[in-house]
Amino acid sequence: MGQSKPFRPRALVVEDDELQRELIVALLEECDLEVMQCESAEAAELILQKIGGVVAFLFTDVNLAGRQSGTELAAMAQSRFPNIRIVVTSGYAQPDVPNGVKFLRKPWFALDVLREAERSVAQFH
Repeated sequence: MGQSKPFRPRALVVEDDELQRELIVALLEECDLEVMQCESAEAAELILQKIGGVVAFLFTDVNLAGRQSGTELAAMAQSRFPNIRIVVTSGYAQPDVPNGVKFLRKPWFALDVLREAERSVAQFH
């Protein structure tokens, strides 16, 4: 008989810059998270519609491919999935983010991203 894999909470990375997205994915894979990625808020919404209940951590840039911003995505995700820990990042001035959403200015420190991801895993269990 095959053994079932233990459940791992998921992270969703939304970043339109491929190199930055790959860096964040590599970091989050160190946190016992199964990581999914996309480059637009619209694609992220489709993922959240399907599996939002198992997403523990959402990391999104403000400026994304597509029409919707990362802050709009964060607000939608927070209202529909209140257990998701959300981090919004930007190299520009801090945008208005919903209460409870963490903002990290670019260039962020890997340790800060890892700390937020670890909190999401702890909060998810």
